[in-house]
Amino acid sequence: MKIALAQLNYHIGNFEQNLSKIKTAISKAKAEEVDLVVFAELAVCGYPPRDFLEFNDFIKQCKDSIKSIAEECDGIAVIVGSPSINPNLEGKNLYNSAYFLENKKVHTICNKSLLPNYDVFDEYRYFEPAVSFKTIDFKGYRIALTICEDLWNVDDDPMYPISPMNIIIREKPDMIINIAASPFSYSHPEERENVLCKNAVKYKLPIFYLNHVGAQTELLFDGGSMVINNKGGIVDEMNYFEEDFRIYDAKNVLENSVLPTHEFNKILLEDSVKFPRIYDALVMGIRSYFNKLGFKKAVLGSSGGIDSAVVLALAVEALGKENVRAVLMPSIFSSETSVSDALELGKNLSVACDFIPINSIYDSTVKTLHPFFNNLNFDLTEENIQARIRGFLLMALSNKFGYILLNTSNKSELAVGYGTLYGDMCGGLSVIGDVYKTEVFQLANYINRNKEIIPQNILAKDPSAELRPDQKDSDSLPDYDILDKILFQYIENRKGPKEIIALGYEETLVRKILKMVNTNEYKRHQTPPILRVSPKAFGTGRRLPIVAKYLS
Repeated sequence: MKIALAQLNYHIGNFEQNLSKIKTAISKAKAEEVDLVVFAELAVCGYPPRDFLEFNDFIKQCKDSIKSIAEECDGIAVIVGSPSINPNLEGKNLYNSAYFLENKKVHTICNKSLLPNYDVFDEYRYFEPAVSFKTIDFKGYRIALTICEDLWNVDDDPMYPISPMNIIIREKPDMIINIAASPFSYSHPEERENVLCKNAVKYKLPIFYLNHVGAQTELLFDGGSMVINNKGGIVDEMNYFEEDFRIYDAKNVLENSVLPTHEFNKILLEDSVKFPRIYDALVMGIRSYFNKLGFKKAVLGSSGGIDSAVVLALAVEALGKENVRAVLMPSIFSSETSVSDALELGKNLSVACDFIPINSIYDSTVKTLHPFFNNLNFDLTEENIQARIRGFLLMALSNKFGYILLNTSNKSELAVGYGTLYGDMCGGLSVIGDVYKTEVFQLANYINRNKEIIPQNILAKDPSAELRPDQKDSDSLPDYDILDKILFQYIENRKGPKEIIALGYEETLVRKILKMVNTNEYKRHQTPPILRVSPKAFGTGRRLPIVAKYLS
């Protein structure tokens, strides 16, 4: 039996395009005399559809898509993900389902049992979990058809009271096919591989695993679909961050004797792997966001600092130099080197730079407000006015020409509130909002791996917002090397203050930083979507109340 895995970039709610991609892959599979072609979880509608699932018309279009795909199933079978209607009055109205289509009709529907409801996932909001399971007989093989999370309950501390495969294995399947929508984080490929290989070893079955690829707003899907033999050895791994289509002979996979090349539960991620992944993920995320919204051009403020430099380089790679507009907006506090560094960066990337000094606008604004400021001294208010003028100018250009404004705030700044609402925090997409400041420098070094794109002076100088004379980030924040480590323990590892202090960090500093994080939740609620590259990003995967008192 020949099995094809079609790793595709779907678009949520774009039924016509999704259907076209699926049918094209089926035609390709037919030409290669494939017996079974497999598509991903919720492929017909895209993942995650979220509250679109509450619209009857949306579900009808899913159902119509399945009928249309079934018509292509003459001489070939198809596995494809789609919502299906729960026929029972009890429980939620929908299942997250895998359809097995054969002979131009729906042969079997297998429903997802384990519905993730943590981090970015919210499936139990919409779907009823399956409580019965069955295998599918096809071409002399018995298939255990599962959906993503159904294979993720193999840890020593299981999240769910059941594991579907523990039940399905009683029917003595020959293989597992798992269709998934597994979002990217820089450490997730190893975690995913670990889980799948554990399943293969536990059940002594090969696994055909298929993932999404592409971005859906802030969620990035990296592909990396794979075939694993019954010993936990990887037979083949498909491309990352791009569409792919591969054909496998089931008999060869069943007989494959490749042994595992890694130790289970031991996940070590080197920087040499981490930052190329983050780079590819962010480029894909920008490109998908623009393509799926129908936009082509981006605008951003180029300050001569490391954050805007990295975002500009990523945008050029994703969209092309002709589609990116960089704007320099120096004030009286901007150094000459910042301006020259930004211009050199623009030259290196072949991006034209607009030059809009803000001194006159700033002076006029302060003069207008002077009668109402009661002769109070220069403070954070005047600093924020500069940032908001820049945001206003960039949004005006975005509005006039239909650009998307790329936000350049990093994760460290967003964590502690080191940014100005409606100023440098505005934009349509936050590119590096899930990348700590220390990681931004490492990402810049990766961008410069073959030649100098980001000028060395940008990498070497002390970070500064340049909103007052001789300002440095270190005036308001701890050293980023320390700050980022404490933030990581609190945000990614969810450690409390006592646990972090026990790691050797000074108590006053820890409590100050954690207070800054929690008291600035209101700012993060107003940021643009943040491309998710870490295991715990700000946004849908981290939901905290604004008015809470904890650690604030």
